Amino acid sequence: MSDAAPDPRSVSCTIENVVRTDRGRLLSALIVQLKNFQLAEDALQDALASAVVHWGRTGLPASPQGWLLKVALRKAIDRLRKSAREDREAGEIARLSLAEAAETTTEDIADERLRLIFTCCHPALEPKTRVALTLRTLGGLSTAEVAAAFLDNETTMGQRLSRARTKILAAGIPYAVPGPEAWSERLQSVLTVVYLIFNQAYSGADESHASPLGEEAIYLARMLNGLRPDQAEIEGLLALMLITEARRAARLDAGGTSIPLALQDRRLWDGARIAEGLALLDRVVARRAPGPFQIKAAIAALHVQVEPPDWPQIVLLYDSLLRMEPTPVVQLNRAAALAEAGALRAGLHALGSLASALSAYQPFHAAHAELLSRSGSTDAALAAFDRAIGLASNPSDALFLRCRRDQVARQAPETS
Repeated sequence: MSDAAPDPRSVSCTIENVVRTDRGRLLSALIVQLKNFQLAEDALQDALASAVVHWGRTGLPASPQGWLLKVALRKAIDRLRKSAREDREAGEIARLSLAEAAETTTEDIADERLRLIFTCCHPALEPKTRVALTLRTLGGLSTAEVAAAFLDNETTMGQRLSRARTKILAAGIPYAVPGPEAWSERLQSVLTVVYLIFNQAYSGADESHASPLGEEAIYLARMLNGLRPDQAEIEGLLALMLITEARRAARLDAGGTSIPLALQDRRLWDGARIAEGLALLDRVVARRAPGPFQIKAAIAALHVQVEPPDWPQIVLLYDSLLRMEPTPVVQLNRAAALAEAGALRAGLHALGSLASALSAYQPFHAAHAELLSRSGSTDAALAAFDRAIGLASNPSDALFLRCRRDQVARQAPETS
């Protein structure tokens, strides 16, 4: 501890930073050791509350993460004793190496997250539950934020998460990375979860605030790739995220308005990350074992390699992706690419067939508005912009959509 008087602002900033960047790692370590999701969450919350008081009096510890892990383990013991459970259970936890935990750093905790993500993605859990539990546990999202991602209400999602935690405990689902015999079965679910965590960095309420989730997802993908460097889909996902994250600095203007990819200042892109992503993509193409994440990475690569992109090639890639993922969202992206490739009428027709399936999906209405505007259907375009603005999940997108709507309205021919 420092002998200097604690700076309340420094203490507050450190706690906020730990919660924002290290919560997933700390919680993972606690869950693996305690074998109880709810106990781990409660103990970590208790430790954070203690940090506010203790650090405010005595100053910051040398390792805030290690301090929190040590105190959380002790808080867990207290909770077990207070709940009148067997003394033996509390004693087993008490024998954990608390002195070692006090010296733990973020890097020491990291591997536990990989074990936990496979637990969260266990086949015994429903697919939706796997994603929700990982976002809540490893992604650091609140129950309300997870519910919003699934268009559920908070109470329903809270019940789903509670049932999942209970099932993991009751069924004795192991906290371990699966062996080779189960790897393929569970890999795709894990990759999907990692990608959803990554996407949350761009779909939060305020994209102007730097979210750590993009880096967290890339870190998890690197860990997976280190375990199984022969898996093309892992490399494909990592390439996709690197190429996407490379454009982060160019995504917003000074006023916080989203900037479409085609209008971004390429000088702001992270060239090193793009180069790493393209190199990964070259390797996976050579494996000749195509998968959906590899195709998405190839599409992302075409967007950053040349200007304008090779839209006919992008359409062909979406055709391949549709055979693997025949979803309305992939159909939407293909329709937009088709219009960019010069087939505006075909793109509009394809979008029209998705109106029911994607009625509550903001990107559908935004894309529809753009294509309607190009076709001269100004009134319909303005209505689509209004719908997209109403569904926008963050201020940056809403600002851009309002600007585009105003531009289209100003350019509309006057009627006598």
